[in-house]
Amino acid sequence: MELFEQGAGFAEFWEERHLCTLTTIRPDGTPHVVPVGVTLDIPTGIARVITSGTSRKAAFADGARVAVCQVDGRRWSTLEGHAVLRTEPEQIADAERRYTLRYKPPRPNPARVVIEIHVTRVMGNV
Repeated sequence: MELFEQGAGFAEFWEERHLCTLTTIRPDGTPHVVPVGVTLDIPTGIARVITSGTSRKAAFADGARVAVCQVDGRRWSTLEGHAVLRTEPEQIADAERRYTLRYKPPRPNPARVVIEIHVTRVMGNV
């Protein structure tokens, strides 16, 4: 995907274990920034965040423009895009599998959902 032709280290940077942030916008227009784990599927241009369906981040992200960012010293990358909340069991299982590969197995959460971000802009220096 053209969007992700960022350089040799881009894919590796998004595979390394880094804590990220998710930025959404509250109803009053102020930013809501929270730490999250993010997985990126470069071929499809989709970033995923697993969370509880009762979380503010899930409520604020559904149908909205959002950004995820990770930083490691001087290296950083931000992905912006349109978020969709996914509740289908197969989508949740896929996101959990991806999360496990990048981070570790997530704790059990029967209320889990996936914030699926269709990336439209990439910024950074990796």
